[in-house]
Amino acid sequence: MIGKAEWFRMRKYGGWGIRPATKEGWIYIGVVMIPFLLVSILPLEEKIKTIVTWILMVGLLVEITEIMIRMKKDEREEKHEAIAERNASWFMLTIILLGFFYRTIEAGLKEKIYVDPILATVLLGGAMVKGVTFWRLRKK
Repeated sequence: MIGKAEWFRMRKYGGWGIRPATKEGWIYIGVVMIPFLLVSILPLEEKIKTIVTWILMVGLLVEITEIMIRMKKDEREEKHEAIAERNASWFMLTIILLGFFYRTIEAGLKEKIYVDPILATVLLGGAMVKGVTFWRLRKK
């Protein structure tokens, strides 16, 4: 890939992902934005713009993921990141559960049976990912 891990730092205080740490990182961000800008200003059909934008987004996500994987972190940074991720996950899980129960109770009060499929998928998927992760880690 094009980007180098040493051009970036992990975002610690403002979400997930990476942020430029050197002038090369900023140049990289600028160059990566050019195809997105071209697609938006070229006189193309909306369907083609959408398809090309999705292709560019997938490519960018693959690139960013690879950069993040190649970033070097010491043991302390990894522990801090794990704690922060755990805390963020607990907060998000709490809000999702509250939303799930709210919608289910709301439907029950209207004498309807309704389970939000997106929230149910998130909750079941999260539980399955956690179970598989523990299972794989135990085997190591």
